[in-house]
Parts: sequence; structure tokens; C-alpha cells
Amino acid sequence: MIIIPVKEGENIERALKRFKRKFEKTGVIKELRERQKYTKPSIQRREELKKAIYIQGLQELED
Repeated sequence: MIIIPVKEGENIERALKRFKRKFEKTGVIKELRERQKYTKPSIQRREELKKAIYIQGLQELED
């Protein structure tokens, strides 16, 4: 459960924005979308490899 303490005199929009940011970091929506369809383990592994190659390429460009 996400708890957002609202400070006295704080704008409600700001508190709502903090809530949305915290909720997004939990990954609930992402997990729900992933559970809607079944992906074969081989395809899942392939996607992870593609992501790892992409991230490694970005890190090499940074150095």
C-alpha cells in the first residue's frame, strides 16, 4: 500500500503527482499488461538478450 503524507498547506496537485510517481515506480501497471498475454520462455529470453545488448551498446558509447 502506498502512503503519501500530505504536508500542511501543500497543494493537492503536488501530492497527487508524488502519488502517481510512486505508483509508477512500483510497476503494477507494467505487470498487469505483461500478465494479459502469455510469452514463451524462448521469446522472453530473446527480448532480455536484445535489451542487454542495447544497454551494453549505450554504455560503450558513454565511455
